[in-house]
Amino acid sequence: MFITLTLVIVAMIIALLILTKVLHLPRNVAVLFFSMPLLMCIAPTITFIGGILASKMAPDPSLATLPLTIMILGVAVSTFLVSNLSSKLGRKTATNIGFIIAIIGTLIASYSAIVASFYLFIFATFLMGSSLAFAQQMRFAALESVSPDNAAKVISALMLSGIFAAMIGPEIALMAKDWIAAPHGYAGSFVGLLILLVISLLVFQLFTDPKVEKSDIQDEPERPLKIIIKQPIFIIALLSAAIGYGLMSFVMTATPLSMHAMDGHSLMDTKWVIQSHIAAMFLPSLFTGALIKRFHSANVLFVGTIMFAVVTIVALNGQQVMHYWWSMVLLGIGWNFLFITGTVLLPESYHGSERFKVQALNDFIIFTVQGLASLLAGWLLFTQNWTILIYSTLPFIIIMLLVSFWHYKNRENIK
Repeated sequence: MFITLTLVIVAMIIALLILTKVLHLPRNVAVLFFSMPLLMCIAPTITFIGGILASKMAPDPSLATLPLTIMILGVAVSTFLVSNLSSKLGRKTATNIGFIIAIIGTLIASYSAIVASFYLFIFATFLMGSSLAFAQQMRFAALESVSPDNAAKVISALMLSGIFAAMIGPEIALMAKDWIAAPHGYAGSFVGLLILLVISLLVFQLFTDPKVEKSDIQDEPERPLKIIIKQPIFIIALLSAAIGYGLMSFVMTATPLSMHAMDGHSLMDTKWVIQSHIAAMFLPSLFTGALIKRFHSANVLFVGTIMFAVVTIVALNGQQVMHYWWSMVLLGIGWNFLFITGTVLLPESYHGSERFKVQALNDFIIFTVQGLASLLAGWLLFTQNWTILIYSTLPFIIIMLLVSFWHYKNRENIK
């Protein structure tokens, strides 16, 4: 495990050198490329061990996915707060607050594992989720640090950095799980996560607030949200991202519990499947934008939806490690296609003066849907079974097929 972690960190440093020396991107982007995935390690760590630990501490096993749900809801409810703090205090100060919240959250999580307090663990995951809302804003800080011509490669680079979070988070969680004695283990996992957060915080101090030139006010008057959300392009963009995130979270949340707690697969195998899934979520970002530009967003949306359909076929054909692995990899790629497509389409629904309120509403709905999906996953898995859980995804896949067809039919004039 230590060797694997070392190799991943070395790969991250090499990628960082390539980013700065070959692509000639500014220091701010390099700082974010290193800091962002270390902060984002919270998500794969909670995904990997949160349900396993909670299933041992919760009063009812069906509540095992509640910590992940609360983490995601923490992201959702903090979205507007982060945007407001970034506007008033600047990106750097606001993000430092996010780091402090994350550190406090990991300390409380470690203590909750020591005393076996399920509800204290829930509170800790909420704090860690709130800090992830700050991490989400790092991509905007990166865009503000470069010219518009470099925006595409900057976003690609930051999305790529998510792979390192996928690898480092579960690796440190497994390696450090017995560092501190606890009734059900894993207290040390959060200490390991704490070390990553401190390193990330220290590196982030090299970041400097970008100077953003105020653009001219657009000619179009600012419209109320009730007008904006009725547009077909907004509906398609929101459904693509929200259903994509919801289905991904629904199946992903249940997978570690089904694999390890129910089917008896090892933690090593479970870790590998989750890491592969999160890597599959981010790696396609290097070419998804090009696919949308060449083949149109309607086609990419359709292919992503078909991948979700294939996930159900694979998942229903067995519960061996490779069934889980293929399901999770295809799920990650399908999520990427739907989420990136929704992100690309969203700006077509608003004027420049409307972007903040529309983006905030969009993210709030997406993460709320994701949180509810993760909560429902635990309840359905423990009250029914893996097969019923997979079958329950079919209505939403059908909805996305209809949305894809709608977008394809109106691709030339849908605005």
